[in-house]
Amino acid sequence: MRTQCNPDSMLFARLDRRHLVADFGGGAITSDAGALLLGATDKAINLVDRFAACFTDGRAAGRVVHDVRTMVGQRVFGIALGYEDINDHDDLRRDPVLGPVLGRLEARRPDCAPLAGKSTLNRLEHAPVDGHRYRKIAHDPDAIEHLFVDLFLDAHAKPPARITLDLDATDDPIHGRQEGRFFHGYYDGYCYLPLYVFSGEHLLAAKLRRSNIDASAGSVEEMARIIARIRERWPNVKILLRGDSGFAREALMAWCEANAVDFLFGLARNARLVKEIEVELAWAEDEAARTGKPARRFADFRWTTLTSWTRRRRVVAKAEWMPGRGETGANPRFVVTSLPAQELEAQTLYEDLYCARGDMENRIKECQLDLFADRTSAATMKANQLRLWFAAMAYVLLAALRRIALAHTQLEKATCGSLRLKLMKIGAQVTVTVRRIRVAMASACPYAEEFALAHARLCR
Repeated sequence: MRTQCNPDSMLFARLDRRHLVADFGGGAITSDAGALLLGATDKAINLVDRFAACFTDGRAAGRVVHDVRTMVGQRVFGIALGYEDINDHDDLRRDPVLGPVLGRLEARRPDCAPLAGKSTLNRLEHAPVDGHRYRKIAHDPDAIEHLFVDLFLDAHAKPPARITLDLDATDDPIHGRQEGRFFHGYYDGYCYLPLYVFSGEHLLAAKLRRSNIDASAGSVEEMARIIARIRERWPNVKILLRGDSGFAREALMAWCEANAVDFLFGLARNARLVKEIEVELAWAEDEAARTGKPARRFADFRWTTLTSWTRRRRVVAKAEWMPGRGETGANPRFVVTSLPAQELEAQTLYEDLYCARGDMENRIKECQLDLFADRTSAATMKANQLRLWFAAMAYVLLAALRRIALAHTQLEKATCGSLRLKLMKIGAQVTVTVRRIRVAMASACPYAEEFALAHARLCR
């Protein structure tokens, strides 16, 4: 039998008696078949519809080709699938899977694609807060901020007894002349300083801020807003705020004490604090010298600053000595808390409760590295804040997929980047008939079982 070839075939090699050839005649094929799972997850938590409701569309309805709901979903799904720039959507607008997932199989006009291109999405990303003569799409920042908290609340079947809210500030490097551009000495560069609030893997806030401020700036207002909304639904829940030493500020701690909210913050060391644990450090140094291994002791005492605090508070200290480092072997650490000693003793409070806040760093990495939350290159702070919210919603969507569909599988703790690689980036051929749209995915997909299980859990 002769080899079937055509003039457009590309010859790569010869294997035995056969030629290895390739061409672009495969028909409608996508590399993002995993968008089907994103669509099913969205239906489970109703994210896109609720996010789109935070926008108002002042365009003439009869002339609209791409509605706000579709554009919002297109941008969120695109980020989740790894397309960080709206320029990518000039190609994605005709993707045979993304369109049907968003309810757009065919274009509304013959000269348009089913989905929006970069110019239309650019108008969405630059939607003003209030109405504008030329920008007809506007967004409501308060509604978007409330939505993050509502999605967190809706993720629980019943109110938990206690929740922990982790606060952290991180750098968002900028390389242009964006509004709000400042040099930050600690990060040694021009950046924004966004504030993130998580509870476990749930994202409750992503606030873009200038970097010429203290790390805790605005945290009292954010906590007042978030906790008030939580207590509307869960009036009896106990709440613990947890953060590093950048949040051990009188204003935030006093607010917590006045509003029945517990706190656990790192405390920057100083000579007075180190002097309080001289004995414990000496014991740790002696043990480290004898064993040749790091040794630690814990101290629990009441303490106050000379001027900035208005009252004495409980401080827990870790007196650690690292052998082989001479005088630099001392490694003391301190935390300040409102939790009573009867509830948690010093070592447990530090090692089990405070150190667990480090997991929040992984969630921030997912947002900024996997989901491009640091793509804040627009000229204005408001546009960059909206970009940050789009990336944050993509995180919420993927976190919901992980939580609802992948529990007790090998992917239950996979990062957003791993989920994209293993479940989203699947090649498939798409055929459309009168009765159905068939997405025939690659038979050799190594995570076919996890994909099928996720579908069963999301669509039951």
